[in-house]
Order: sequence, then C-alpha cells, then structure tokens
Amino acid sequence: SGSGPFPGIIDLYGTGGGLPEYRACLLANHGFAVLALAFYSYEDLPKGMKEFHLEYFEEAVNYMLQHTQVKGPGIGLLGHSKGGDLCISMASFLKGITATALINGSVANVGAVLRYKDITIPPLGINPKRIKVGKSGIADIIDALNNPLEGPDQQSFIPLEKAECCFLFIVGQDDHNWKSEFFAVEGSKRLQAHGKEKPEIVCYPGAGHYIEPPFFPMCAASMHLLIGKPVMWGGEPKAHCEAQIDAWQQIQAFFRKHLTGKSSGTSSKL
Repeated sequence: SGSGPFPGIIDLYGTGGGLPEYRACLLANHGFAVLALAFYSYEDLPKGMKEFHLEYFEEAVNYMLQHTQVKGPGIGLLGHSKGGDLCISMASFLKGITATALINGSVANVGAVLRYKDITIPPLGINPKRIKVGKSGIADIIDALNNPLEGPDQQSFIPLEKAECCFLFIVGQDDHNWKSEFFAVEGSKRLQAHGKEKPEIVCYPGAGHYIEPPFFPMCAASMHLLIGKPVMWGGEPKAHCEAQIDAWQQIQAFFRKHLTGKSSGTSSKL
C-alpha cells in the first residue's frame, strides 16, 4: 500500500525455468517492489539452458533502476540455486546493485556458458560417474560437480570481488544438490582476500536445497531438468521448515538494512 517509491528487488529461481512469482508476490506484501524475472523456458525465451547473455539481465536491472515505483539509488537481487550464481554474475559485472541475497547458490557459473560483452565464463565441469543412484531410483548428485578451485574449472569461478554490493548467503547444510556451504565459504574468502566486506552467511543444519518462504511443504526430491532424472534435494522436515521461517526474516531484514537503511523486526506471518 502507499504511493512509494519502494526498495526494488529482482527475484530469480533455478533450473526449473518458467516464471515462479509466489516469492516475489510475498515480498511485495512486505513493502518491496519486486520483478520476478524469467530467464529460460518461458514464452519467447530459449527453451534450454545452453548459454546466457548478461545483457538480458542488465536490461532488467536498468528497467528497475528507472522505474518510478522503485526507490534508488540501487536495487537488490534474490536468487535460489542457478538463480543464485546468475545474481552473483549480475552483481559482479553490472552497475546499480546494492544488496545480493543467495539461497543455496553457487559462486561458480553452473549449467550454461555465460557471456557479457567480450567476457565468457564457462560452466563448472560435471562428472556423471560421481552421481549415486539408490534403490528408489532417486539420484544423489552432491558430488557430481567439479571443484572450482582446481585446474581449468577455476575459469568458472565468478569474479564476485568485482561486485560493489553486500552479500547474504543462506545455506542449507543438508543440501544434496551441491555443496552450498563450501561455495559460501569460498565466496567469503575471495571477497575478503580482495579487501571487500565479509558477507553474511546464515547456515541451517538439517535444511535442504529448496528453502522456500515459510510454511511451504519441503520438497525432498523431484525431477532435475539438467540431470534428466529425479534427484534428492536433502533436508529433515522439521529443521527444514524452521529454516524457511527464519531465512524469510533474514532475507527481509538484509534488504531493509541495505536498501532503505532501516532495520526493523518483522513477524513470521506470510
């Protein structure tokens, strides 16, 4: 309610594609102007994840910065999973970003080539032999990705030290999609090694990959479009649900602090 302007956020989801809008809608209920941004498998966008051009995301950032309902001078980014590393790439190369929050994101570019002007970041390598499939037929892919600190895969590490924003890493310590805590810690090391502010890292024991808004049912396993089979996402139901409630507060407080300069407590209600 009100005439605004409001602190602005761009919200990105992961490899499922399409346009999930529910998190953006819920954030809008708490006083943010939010753009839910599709980046593949939606309307006239590419059907598959082969390569992404950061100019597309730059257009979205500029749209928000120029919008009369969005309070400047900068905006926030919120990304989950693949959306997380896209948000880190946006923060690293684009102007006008003040705060970036990642939910189980990667600090390496994953799944598709990323291009921006004359820069190309290859995707982190993957070894299908490290995928374990149990009797249920559900795959555990936690060890499938290569280490972005070793060999040629270092080229996939996103240069987040170029970013001029604050970072928040939300980490589920039982994430079976990939090693989210490792990514957050390595991102923090790299930022500090380049004299940047230490990011906030909030870890949740027993929380899996899909940390959603409060009271959403835990998604323990589902089809992974890139792997082509159902995979386990991790998480213990009680701990995961409690993490969703707390993470929702952490995310809002982070954006309020850095986009409005105010820190205020919020209730856990949707």
